[in-house]
Amino acid sequence: MANYNAIKYNGFSKGTLKLIKTLTASSSATLSFVNGTSDVVLDSTYKEYMFIFNDIHPSEDNRNFGFTMSIDGGSNYNVAKTTTIFYSYHDESDNTPGIVYNGGKDLAEGTGNQMVLVETGNDNDQSASGFLHLFNPSSTTFVKNFISVGNSYEATNNNQNSYVAGYGNTTSAVNAIQFSMSSGNIDAGTVQLFGVN
Repeated sequence: MANYNAIKYNGFSKGTLKLIKTLTASSSATLSFVNGTSDVVLDSTYKEYMFIFNDIHPSEDNRNFGFTMSIDGGSNYNVAKTTTIFYSYHDESDNTPGIVYNGGKDLAEGTGNQMVLVETGNDNDQSASGFLHLFNPSSTTFVKNFISVGNSYEATNNNQNSYVAGYGNTTSAVNAIQFSMSSGNIDAGTVQLFGVN
């Protein structure tokens, strides 16, 4: 596994990233990271995991990229999540900057996809990138907290910076994460899984 530089939040070192697995989309309905499958490690080996999204491009216009959690090795991706999302945006013509809490894209004990990259366009030059930081998924005591930050080139030619946080409401170990679009396929892009030392 490759070693990467330390993550930093507000200037202090948080840990070292170790690359576990890279999945590359090619008109893919889903990208799934399942512990113990295809060299994926998503267990008590690390207390924290990070998924990094690079140039996620949807097959359909104006689509959201999100994730679900599993406690049974990917047989069911139905862990309930409670989340919050807000974003800032600015368009290319300098007309509509703003910051918004989006209650329509958060979840209250919802089992569906939690969106992390929002309203991405599918023009040839449009994509979205970001990360999902998952804390202690193997805990059998606490819920599964996560934070995500992403940036999307929107279908409406806005730059949109999204901030998502929440928890998977289970005290069972989460051992699989699946990514997909709100509709259509993930046309292109990569998702990398890292363990955080």
